[in-house]
Amino acid sequence: MSRFLSNATNRIDAKGRVSVPSAFRSVLAQRNVQELYCFQDFVFPAISVGGPDLLERFERQIAAEDPFSPDANAMSLLIHGGGVFMKLDAEGRLMVTDFIRDFIGVSDEVTFVGRADHFQLWQPQAFLAAQAQARGERKLAGKRS
Repeated sequence: MSRFLSNATNRIDAKGRVSVPSAFRSVLAQRNVQELYCFQDFVFPAISVGGPDLLERFERQIAAEDPFSPDANAMSLLIHGGGVFMKLDAEGRLMVTDFIRDFIGVSDEVTFVGRADHFQLWQPQAFLAAQAQARGERKLAGKRS
């Protein structure tokens, strides 16, 4: 099964595009993903990116709720109000739009982070800090990876 693994930092070019790592493009191709669903992550200062199946997963969760419930409304605000569809260009680049720039605070570089069934876009230093914090919390809990 193909998964998004590892991380890589790439420069944003003068036209505002960034190359998606080849390993991530391979996973997208294996899954036949033509259109990317991107949303502002619920927890981290990151943009989560996956195929339409990622959006469908969240919509199934909403459909399981009373449509007028606070939970369904909050989830819709996050996944619909905080999401967009994007496409890679012919060279495998993603346009770093204001939607991305404003939420994660990037200017010249983006870190791509694998998250198994999707990947995320991070400001490089924010990713390193979050990863170090997660590692420290695991160490304090006495757990080994």
